[in-house]
Amino acid sequence: MKRIAVLSLLVFAITKIFGQTNIDSLKPDIKVVEHISFYDNDLLSNEFHADRRQVLREKMPDSSVALVFAYPVQNRSNDVDFEYHQNPNLYYLTGLIEPHALLLIFKEKQDFDSIKTDEIIFVQPRDSSREIWDGKRLGAEGVKSKLDILHAYENYIFADFLIDFSRFNHIFSDLPSGDFTDDKRNRGDLASLVKHFHIKIDTLQNKLDRHFLREVFADLREIKQPEELVLLRKAIDITCDAQKELMRALLPGMKEYQAEAIIEYIFKNNGAEYPGFPSIVGGGENSCILHYTSNRKTLTWDDMLVVDIGAEYHGYSADVTRTLAVDGEFSEEQKTIYNIVLEAQQAGINVCKKGNKFWQPGDEARRVVSQRLLKLGIISKEKQSRQYFMHGTSHYLGLDVHDVGLYGNLKPGSIITVEPGIYIPKNSPCDPKWWNIGVRIEDDILITEGRPEILSDCVPKTIEEIEALMKEESLFNKMDQKSE
Repeated sequence: MKRIAVLSLLVFAITKIFGQTNIDSLKPDIKVVEHISFYDNDLLSNEFHADRRQVLREKMPDSSVALVFAYPVQNRSNDVDFEYHQNPNLYYLTGLIEPHALLLIFKEKQDFDSIKTDEIIFVQPRDSSREIWDGKRLGAEGVKSKLDILHAYENYIFADFLIDFSRFNHIFSDLPSGDFTDDKRNRGDLASLVKHFHIKIDTLQNKLDRHFLREVFADLREIKQPEELVLLRKAIDITCDAQKELMRALLPGMKEYQAEAIIEYIFKNNGAEYPGFPSIVGGGENSCILHYTSNRKTLTWDDMLVVDIGAEYHGYSADVTRTLAVDGEFSEEQKTIYNIVLEAQQAGINVCKKGNKFWQPGDEARRVVSQRLLKLGIISKEKQSRQYFMHGTSHYLGLDVHDVGLYGNLKPGSIITVEPGIYIPKNSPCDPKWWNIGVRIEDDILITEGRPEILSDCVPKTIEEIEALMKEESLFNKMDQKSE
């Protein structure tokens, strides 16, 4: 059996898939080099973040202050940390991607010595001894110049910053949860910011509200602004490209992790910073495990492969699932289950309309699955469908793959997924011919004033379309042949 040589993939991919690069073409004209940005130039604008801060301020009651903390740095093991991920709420309001920070938003302008402002941010200071290890920091001056937040201070200043919280009727906070250590040498780290906040409001606990911001951010982030939609469309397009390339490359004998390698190579090569969540690439019996992520199995000719993936681009995550027959041709049993899920998904998408309840797509999808499984004799009562379709059908999508929202009526500008599935593991109480068939189909749906827009429609999902694409040759397979 053929197997993808992952090392070859990494060595040859740039030149073989995306063409030769003329090194001389990378040499800049000395006259214009100062005008060239060698980093991302399509991030959310400072105007976007300033607008979001103002909208939050407008939703706050009189005489109130809101505090938004950075997320803690998460330790992986010993002295190795996970790559840092910012609190999406803080990123939404500022664009800051550094830890150990605190943003204060005031309903009314406040006087602090010689300044009058309705917002202050405390950030980690510049530190050349750490930056040589961890990368450049913005520091207070960088936040002022790059993020256009005029009143920025080093985070260690917060401990002694003269702010009288007793003057406010409401103190709103999204205090970070989980374990994070206090560096005794750093008076401005996240633990210190939280500690000194508690000291400052020690006798004011009756004014502290930890729920208000949760509701407000759910309201704000549910509806995507035009700039956000640009980034989400990019993340979804990258994800669709990865799905399509895997369809071309997939062969029996591959490892699940080799399929994952193709996907995540496309993510990185097309500009995504990360997968938005651990890639789910489950074949055979693993297609019946909803959040299977170990991805170590060898794929065989009769396996179904559930591929649930999402590229994260500038903080925004896609979430697109396709299910493939590993040998490129669906068996009759696989076709039957697949087409039930496809019909159920279409029924759900049809009701993704303004004013409908958030849960209505799921209700419609479940109705189809229940009726079809009953007709096949896989279940004897419609309510038994939950044995094989045990999850919800939709979630919001945005800065989190399971993004925040109010879960009320669907509104134009919100993006939800529609992802029904059927999972029939071995030893299920049905005919063994259905065993180890797991199918999930997921698309990202933009709610509009009219018909729903399927943002992930750029990747095939009918059996005929998938089988046709799987017959096309992938250059990843050409690399495999060359390496043999």
